[in-house]
Amino acid sequence: MGKSDEFPELSDTNWLCDFAFAVDIFSHMNELNVKLQGKDQFVHDMYTNVKAFKSKLVLFSRQMSNKSFAHFPTLAVQKEAARCAKKYCKSLDDLHREFCRRFCDFEKIEKSLQLVSWPLSQDPESAPQELQLELIDLQSDSVSKQKFKSLKLNDFYASLNETTFPNLRRTAQKMLVLFGSTYVCEQTFSVMKINKAHHRSKLTDQHLRSVLRIATTKLTPDFDALAKKGDQQHCSH
Repeated sequence: MGKSDEFPELSDTNWLCDFAFAVDIFSHMNELNVKLQGKDQFVHDMYTNVKAFKSKLVLFSRQMSNKSFAHFPTLAVQKEAARCAKKYCKSLDDLHREFCRRFCDFEKIEKSLQLVSWPLSQDPESAPQELQLELIDLQSDSVSKQKFKSLKLNDFYASLNETTFPNLRRTAQKMLVLFGSTYVCEQTFSVMKINKAHHRSKLTDQHLRSVLRIATTKLTPDFDALAKKGDQQHCSH
């Protein structure tokens, strides 16, 4: 019995083309998936990758309509690929529409995300009125410019003077709470699995919450300050 008898799909040119198309498009989607993973992902960076993928889908569809398979190497080697191109154009257009539908909420806050991500390159006149003067002050401050280059985004906004930049800090706080949580979730479940072992059957819920919080946070306690505060409390008695 040959492979064609055991797997009749391998003799079906339509099935082979569909399979090849699926291999290529899922390869592109997997690349996007990898870019959306990892720690410390600000939502603007993630949405930028999503927007880029949407643009790629438009390019894929346009090239597919011209029977060009430059970005579909698996499909390109199929003899009947050109005959099936119209069907795959529709699939790509449907996928693009679905991405637009699922991520439409981010379009509403895109300008705010861009402002927080790149405050030094924003046109103050096009920004909300309450941020215009603060943006001018920020863009004129050489120290702030240097901090923006050397610090992470959240650390940069934390370093801004509360009196001078109250509205910028407030806007940044609203946007920076939007972050990719996949890495943290995976890390949390991994820590939970390790700690909820048979030899730790007496682990309480409160203790587990404390362990998870310590394991998944990057905050470093100021032990000297905490010890000094404890000494002061003991002295007061």
